Amino acid sequence: MFKGSMPALVTPFNNGELDLDALKRLVEWHIAEGSSALVPVGTTGESPTLTHDEHEAVIAEVVKAAAGRVPVIAGAGSNNTVETIRFVEFAQQAGADAALVVTPYYNRPTQRGLVAHFTAAHDCADLPIIIYNIPGRSVVDMTPATMGELAKLPRIIGVKDATGDIARVSQQRAACGADFVQLSGEDATALGFNAHGGIGCISVTANVAPRLCAEFQAATLAGDYAKALAYQDKLMPLHEAIFIEPGLVGAKYGLSKLGLCSEEVRTPLTGLEDSTKAAIDAAMDYAGLL
Repeated sequence: MFKGSMPALVTPFNNGELDLDALKRLVEWHIAEGSSALVPVGTTGESPTLTHDEHEAVIAEVVKAAAGRVPVIAGAGSNNTVETIRFVEFAQQAGADAALVVTPYYNRPTQRGLVAHFTAAHDCADLPIIIYNIPGRSVVDMTPATMGELAKLPRIIGVKDATGDIARVSQQRAACGADFVQLSGEDATALGFNAHGGIGCISVTANVAPRLCAEFQAATLAGDYAKALAYQDKLMPLHEAIFIEPGLVGAKYGLSKLGLCSEEVRTPLTGLEDSTKAAIDAAMDYAGLL
């Protein structure tokens, strides 16, 4: 069910408020462009600056708009286990197909603490859970051995791996089994990730280039790495430009150039420097998006 190109959806704003009309337009566009799943209210969806009510409203709107045409993997992470349980339970009630649960950030739990946190998330609902391992943001790294322990639970089904370490895919296959769903969380290394056994990417760039990212993923899953490399060459400048500043800001700017949503973000994030805008413009032009 979970493979291919899955945009980590931005959350559109209009004068500081959720722009649910723009969000619905994005859902329709991504489905039409070939995205294989949608991932609302992750970090790219500005979950750190959404209220709990806003967080849940976005999930509900995306599930409703997708209407079963593609799976919805709802962001449900927090560094507070009680809040994580709330979000996982809500995701199930709203009709999401899975929950994306990040390793708890800032409080730096041990591996034993990670097992306790994810076990609680697993046990609170009947929803499949995808671990989100992103040590660059959470300052804690789930080891393959810990992931293997969690993979024994029936609803811990996969990982969004944003370590940037391609060897992890093979290590996690050994620890978790070949059927464990491994999704890249880093656009620039998604080619190598899939070559090692990954089956998709929860992508920031796919916000702006969903069709190219979907076709790139399809090529890797068909084993046509020559074709995938041609897509990688076309997309690499965009991967890099979007992340000159925080990636969600770059993604929103790119979407604004396509007339799909405002580039507005919430502080502490700010709009892009002109030099970054120019780099994204050039990369979008190179990829044939403008």
